[in-house]
Amino acid sequence: MDLNRIEKLLEKYFEAETTEAEEQVLRDYFTGDDVAEHLEQYSTMFTFFSNAKQERFTKQVPLKTSKVYYRWISVAAVTVLVFGIYFGNRYQEQREAEYAYLQTKKALGLLAQNLDRGTEKMGYLHEFEETKQKIYKNN
Repeated sequence: MDLNRIEKLLEKYFEAETTEAEEQVLRDYFTGDDVAEHLEQYSTMFTFFSNAKQERFTKQVPLKTSKVYYRWISVAAVTVLVFGIYFGNRYQEQREAEYAYLQTKKALGLLAQNLDRGTEKMGYLHEFEETKQKIYKNN
């Protein structure tokens, strides 16, 4: 094979500009017996690439195990969501009940305060009634 052509193909190969056919020519040359001395350092690399191309992965890869985890994660997420909504609503209802209690207590306090003022005024009416009875008795 033309040594000059191999050197040019090797240069193209290291710059990633070769086609598959040109790479096959390089593989054939470097896996053969008549490699030039100054290019022998590349023969181990091309031999490794040729052997690596023949290797195949033969083990089975289990794919269904991950779905079980997603199913349990989704069940857990839904459970947390339901508990959050339930206890969140109970907390909100409790806060609303406390607010209603405080407002009612405030309203009844105002009513009691005004009722006390009203009963004081009733005392004056009682005195008026007694005075009126005295006037009627004297006449």
